[in-house]
Amino acid sequence: MFIKGLTVSNLDVNCYIVADEETKEAVVIDPGAEGDRILEVVNTNDLQVKYVINTHGHSDHIGANLDIIEATDAELLIHQDDVEFLQNPDLNLSFFIGQAGKELESPSANRLLQEGERIEVGNLTFEVLHTPGHTPGSICLRLDDNLFSGDTLFAMGIGRVDLPQGSHQALKRSLTKILAIEDDLKLYPGHGPSSTLEEAKEKNSYI
Repeated sequence: MFIKGLTVSNLDVNCYIVADEETKEAVVIDPGAEGDRILEVVNTNDLQVKYVINTHGHSDHIGANLDIIEATDAELLIHQDDVEFLQNPDLNLSFFIGQAGKELESPSANRLLQEGERIEVGNLTFEVLHTPGHTPGSICLRLDDNLFSGDTLFAMGIGRVDLPQGSHQALKRSLTKILAIEDDLKLYPGHGPSSTLEEAKEKNSYI
């Protein structure tokens, strides 16, 4: 398995390129900005991007969707409850924080995800965990002993709930769901350093 993380944009978003090394099929998770850097990793490793997956619809996680899709013909996947965020600057927050000084509209989604859905990429299988709270359609992606947690859970924090359509109660339920998973999962969050679920339980004061 190939996993490469890149920190992109002035908001230090973690974008992940994950691939099956045998088939070279890949996904790009949360291409928030700097599409040229992401594509350099893709091309250097001769990867074929099958999907772009957004863990949620905020502009700092979807800002380079168009760049990657135009270059690779990948399909765009997002949870059904965040689909409106893709093209609504008020919801995706580009109205407030801007991407390259302008409001952002992503390409439309090709596939809307739901809880428990499987995403096949070569010989890899991602499981969709619906973890609302930061946004209604926030998801985590489990791949074997790896968890790509978006802005739901960080090594030393949790997702904000004071943004449009955020919910403290929903996030509490989502965190309870995540914390019930095996401790030895490697945690790949949307911001900040990687960790393990066990370390997050021990050191994350928000939990």
